[in-house]
Amino acid sequence: MSTFPSVEEQLDLITKGASEIIPLEALKERIQQSITSGKPMRIKAGFDPTAPDLHLGHTVLIRKLRHFQQLGHTVIFLIGDSTALIGDPTGRNVTRKPLTPEQIKANAETYKEQVFKILDPEKTEVRYNSEWLDKLSYYDLVRLLAQFTVSQMLEREDFHKRFDAEQPIALHEMIYPIAQGYDSVALQCDVELGGTDQKFNLMRGRDLQRHFGQAQQIILMNPILEGLDGVQKMSKSLNNAIGIHEPPSEMYGKLMSISDELMWKYWTLLTDLRGSEIAAMQAQVTDGSLHPMQAKKNLAHTITADFHSPAAADAAAEGWATQFQQRAVSEGVPVVKVARDAEGLFAADGGELRLPRLLQLTGLATSTGEATRKLGENAVSINGAKISARTIQMEELGSKPILRLGKRSVRVEWT
Repeated sequence: MSTFPSVEEQLDLITKGASEIIPLEALKERIQQSITSGKPMRIKAGFDPTAPDLHLGHTVLIRKLRHFQQLGHTVIFLIGDSTALIGDPTGRNVTRKPLTPEQIKANAETYKEQVFKILDPEKTEVRYNSEWLDKLSYYDLVRLLAQFTVSQMLEREDFHKRFDAEQPIALHEMIYPIAQGYDSVALQCDVELGGTDQKFNLMRGRDLQRHFGQAQQIILMNPILEGLDGVQKMSKSLNNAIGIHEPPSEMYGKLMSISDELMWKYWTLLTDLRGSEIAAMQAQVTDGSLHPMQAKKNLAHTITADFHSPAAADAAAEGWATQFQQRAVSEGVPVVKVARDAEGLFAADGGELRLPRLLQLTGLATSTGEATRKLGENAVSINGAKISARTIQMEELGSKPILRLGKRSVRVEWT
């Protein structure tokens, strides 16, 4: 008797946050086959150890592996120690500088330590593609290369752009997607995960599996995660990343600084909540039973607890709550006294506080209209947390909240 959840239950978790699944119907069929046979699917995601530290953007695929793992499937964390010698040309307009074998080995060891913050080590198959790529003979390599044409390689967007711009494309770079495709053959994958920028590489696995007489893998692509700025891809070089080894207080604080809009993408891609659970939470925010700031606090606590511990997340939350008051005093942030009974500050029923009116009363905005626009532009923060909602419960503000609009900040004292 199969112990796998139903197809519908599995899809609720598997498809959460996915940008594209190729082909979706084949995934449904493969899941049903797994349930019928009692045999788990084989799911892999590959990571080239090109840097020693992972950030939350890297964990999107690792967390999706975890979802498959929670459903009872076999997950393969593939370390591309051989492909790292080439370097993935995706998104590059120049040839990568090759890493030394020593650098690759050192980075691979740190990857193994970090991924088990998310994956269950006892249920994870850790593999290195040097196991099969380094054993290919010259004859084997020629046979693989013969399955593709130069024109096919130039269909790849980054190669095409470099070709048109007359920028160099090294021949070894064209081997990369073929080597990645052969990984799927060697591991007999049912599903391969990757980012939307990896589509060309992922499709080559399907090509080679067909050539070798295997069932073609399903491709599941996740979107690229924006960093703290909400615009560009999360990257340490852009200074918009959250490293998974950062102290709990820093991780929590950075998560509280993201916009309300970006918060939902983080809930989707960086937590284990099912799509239906996130939709229910969004409905609570819409009907006013859950404030966006509380939803963001819950997100920051969830992610911080994942990579540290619930106790560490609790301490980070408490520290964050007092941090801005202490900083405001030390930095001389001006104090503005606001009367609780000021006209128009609270809703007619005396319930939620109107933020546009509060911003006007503090002098941060000249009118409620301007304040409303700034809230919509994610230009307002309370105690370091971006906020776009127009109303808030008094207890969410705290006794001496720090309001910031653009480059100006004030500390509110109630009278």
